[in-house]
Amino acid sequence: MGRTHPSRRRPLFTLSLGLLYLTLIVLIPVCALVLRGASLSLAEVAALFRDRNVLSACRLTFGISLLAALFNMVTGFMTAWVLVRYRFPGRRLLDALVDLPFTLPTAVAGIALAGLYAPDGWIGRLFDAAGIQIAYTPKGIFVALVFVGLPFVIRTVAPALENLDRTLEEAAHCLGASPFYIFRRIQLPALLPALLTGFTMAFARGLGEYGSVIFIAGNQPGESEILPLLIVSRLETYDFKGATALALGMLVISFVFLLAINLLQRWQTKTHA
Repeated sequence: MGRTHPSRRRPLFTLSLGLLYLTLIVLIPVCALVLRGASLSLAEVAALFRDRNVLSACRLTFGISLLAALFNMVTGFMTAWVLVRYRFPGRRLLDALVDLPFTLPTAVAGIALAGLYAPDGWIGRLFDAAGIQIAYTPKGIFVALVFVGLPFVIRTVAPALENLDRTLEEAAHCLGASPFYIFRRIQLPALLPALLTGFTMAFARGLGEYGSVIFIAGNQPGESEILPLLIVSRLETYDFKGATALALGMLVISFVFLLAINLLQRWQTKTHA
């Protein structure tokens, strides 16, 4: 009578294992960062974030990550649409290439992008002839973040697009609705939660990206130095307080931004439920 059926113990075991994993991998490191940052005075933190190089790195990191995520949301949607709605030679190869940034080491990606977009590279020389330099500038950071963030949008939108009810589109078309009206009133509302999820993941990846950026950014303080590189530079000079403050500030800002996007996504899902 007091024995528990094995099938009832499995959910409890899975829940405990999941909580243990979440605690060890996420909660403990975040709490350690918060506790270490609590030892800093407000004056020290304020002085650090008034530094011109720090402010420039913050603007550059968050600004380009946002622009790259928006760009990926649009191009990722179009790519997912082509892969799902059309059949053409080489489609399977293109679909496999989408996952390349997931498997390719970020340092290798950075070296390859720097070689391609350098002034003497295959692509860079075309832009250089027009007076535009990509590599070793903030434009190179944008290229790197687009490369690593695009698959997140495609792999999030494609399943939602496959599950989209085509009968609603066909009914609207039979009633005389234009393609733009069908997209605006039927397709986009159903796909918007997936688009916001892909945007959020691409933005989060861009904020913390390091390996693929440092080789193409140029890393000039105040011009093309990203926040993760600035944190590493502080650690290399044994400025642990400065590195902790920067990491904590990045954590807080990222959390607030991602929380706002998730709340917007939930509101959008409830609105069109």
